[in-house]
Amino acid sequence: MGNRYILRLENISKTYTLGHIQIPVLKNISLAIEEGTHISLMGPSGSGKTTLLNILGCLDRPTGGKYYIDGKEVSSLNDDELSEVRSKKIGFIFQSYNLIPHLTVIENIGLPLFYQGLDEETITHKAIEMAEIVGLGNRIRHKPSELSGGQQQRVAIARALINNPAFILADEPTGNLDTKTGKEIMELLKKLNEEQKTTLFIVTHDSNIASYGKLTVRILDGEIVNG
Repeated sequence: MGNRYILRLENISKTYTLGHIQIPVLKNISLAIEEGTHISLMGPSGSGKTTLLNILGCLDRPTGGKYYIDGKEVSSLNDDELSEVRSKKIGFIFQSYNLIPHLTVIENIGLPLFYQGLDEETITHKAIEMAEIVGLGNRIRHKPSELSGGQQQRVAIARALINNPAFILADEPTGNLDTKTGKEIMELLKKLNEEQKTTLFIVTHDSNIASYGKLTVRILDGEIVNG
């Protein structure tokens, strides 16, 4: 086959039922993403972008179609199995960082490994390594409140990467940052994509942010309009 697809969507649809009314949100979406790709997903509010993001992140299931991560079909898994896929295969980066205020940088970064039951020494070692990669080696004992927005997002990026996930799903990762800091964060993600071959899936409404990607997919009224 040559190319390895990290993500594959086959005719994914999602319909919500309100009483007797069927509301189709996603309509037959098919997409195949190769390992190491940096992809931008763009779409206006109400386009189905968030619903697609939730399916990609195994936070929701499609009504129809199949979704494969690393060659394994995940669309029909139960909640516990989906939770397992999320913790091992997907790194999440959110607009609001989602750090735990009373934990230090190093503890926040190491959290995914803590949940997997690794020993403290291994977690600390890996978390320090990740802090260095995102440029926070001198901030490891700080709490989130002692960091700037850009530094907090770097912590979130390190936390998303520590599991060595199949791909990173970033939802408006620069949404809370000023333009200069947003640019720094996008440059960091681009560098991680190029040097570590991290597969990035970035959801944005900002064409400047989307332009960092190697491929831009647009969604409109629940359908891919190019890709």
